[in-house]
Amino acid sequence: MNSIIDTSVIVVFSVFIMIIGLLFSRTGRNLKSFFAGGEAVPWFIGGLSLFMSFFSAGTFVAWGSIAYKYGWVAVTIQWTMCIGGLITGLYIAPKWKATGSLTAAEFIKDRLGAHVQKSFIYIFMLVSLFIKGSVLYSVAKLVGSSLEFPLVPVTLILGILMIAYTAVGGLWAVMVTDILQFVILTAAVLLIIPLAFTEAGGVQTFLTKVPDDFFNVVNGEYTWGFIGAFALYHIFYIGGNWTFVQRYTSVDTPKSASKVAFLFAGLYIVSPVLWMLPPMIYQTINPGLTGLETENAYLMVCKQVLPAGLMGLILTGMYFSTSASANTALNVVSAVFTNDIYKGTINPQASDEKLMKIARTSSWCFGFGMIVIALIVPYIGGIVEFTLSVGAITGGPLLAPPIWALFSKRITGKATITITMVSLAVNLCFKIVLPLVLDYKLSRASEMLLGVLLPFILLVIYELYAAYKGKISAEYLQLQELKAFRAANVPEVDEEEVAEIKRQNKFGLQVIAFSLAFIALLLYILCAFTTKGTTMVAVIATLILLSSWIPLSASFKKKI
Repeated sequence: MNSIIDTSVIVVFSVFIMIIGLLFSRTGRNLKSFFAGGEAVPWFIGGLSLFMSFFSAGTFVAWGSIAYKYGWVAVTIQWTMCIGGLITGLYIAPKWKATGSLTAAEFIKDRLGAHVQKSFIYIFMLVSLFIKGSVLYSVAKLVGSSLEFPLVPVTLILGILMIAYTAVGGLWAVMVTDILQFVILTAAVLLIIPLAFTEAGGVQTFLTKVPDDFFNVVNGEYTWGFIGAFALYHIFYIGGNWTFVQRYTSVDTPKSASKVAFLFAGLYIVSPVLWMLPPMIYQTINPGLTGLETENAYLMVCKQVLPAGLMGLILTGMYFSTSASANTALNVVSAVFTNDIYKGTINPQASDEKLMKIARTSSWCFGFGMIVIALIVPYIGGIVEFTLSVGAITGGPLLAPPIWALFSKRITGKATITITMVSLAVNLCFKIVLPLVLDYKLSRASEMLLGVLLPFILLVIYELYAAYKGKISAEYLQLQELKAFRAANVPEVDEEEVAEIKRQNKFGLQVIAFSLAFIALLLYILCAFTTKGTTMVAVIATLILLSSWIPLSASFKKKI
């Protein structure tokens, strides 16, 4: 690897991304514009942002490790995300938009009560820190290993940069970064695949060298039971994760919210194949990786095949895609704290200026918690064990009940919190207590099945019981009264606010167009230094330059 060129690319592109964040520092006038883009974000921007928010360096580290060891099953696992996106687009995303709530927590308060909302807020904040801490660990390991820096200082520096970016720019800064990382990483993978095949001796050589079961749809501990449970988990996760709900509520209509989820699903049909091929190919180039070494398979194939400069570009892309994922979570956690705890409980009369200060301060506080979690991931089994276990324990109990409440008029706040707490307690018992006391441990598939099926079954039982008794939730009736009151007391339209939101969205599209043109220029410059794949780099740069016209033309249509 040409370290000087790669390091220069990392520095230039990192500075460029930080400048974009600063460009949006003055666009957040209030909570709606800072956290929800004024509820007027174009659906295709929201869909790409949702895809990249779901995507992170963990995709390369965790799923790349599985692809290296087991092969095609890593693609099968990620196709469950496509299923989750389709179901969400058909049924769940438009429901979220139709609630009229800024955050999922706001809906939970209106539908299930303030007590349930506060309980869910505390659990969600804790789980978000764990999940995004693991994401930060993934990118710190990639960057630290490639540049040969110690893991702890790399984690601290990258974590602080992530927090600063979100605290300054809000949702639009996060979404612009999402789009850029989507373009960069797609371009990089399209370069890696043919170069990796060449390094492996061609497609035919690759096919003859891989293990016999390498292209099995399921493999190893990832059985059909696990795949089925993981698909159900992703319906809950994509449909109910508060981070993703923000993408459905920040567009203009329920139909647009569906389009956001459908675009996500479409991207997850194709992208897993592209993402997972490099570590699968690397299995035939260097089949000797074992244990946690397999988490570095993606990085190793990149270092081996990418020309000068491109390694720096993909490292920066991995970092900022992870940053986008973590930033989105920080943005939503901060939104929940500011809108639903500080404004809702502590200081209901707070001014917009005061709320913005609280929003940015809380982003820093939650961000430092994320850094602490990232530092302990290596001591609790590595990224694959950590990610799947957190998902199995918390996904169903935390996400299924609020989604159920979107559709049910019978579920009560008391039933919701009881089902959540019972499910969490049972999952934690099987994950932590029984292995320590009785030396009994569930298989990967059984662990995931328990995590998602238990709350689902309890919700069905309660719904049938309430229907048999003819019960309608008191909270549901109160919500209908609240909706009627809001419909009869629609606030006057603030023309200045509407114009400012339009200016913000027009500006966001223009920044995306300019940023894509900058990436294309950077790739053209790198063509002068590459010793292989030069033509491909130039072609990809040209396609990116042409694609910059899409957001630019969309900005022209935004009338202020």
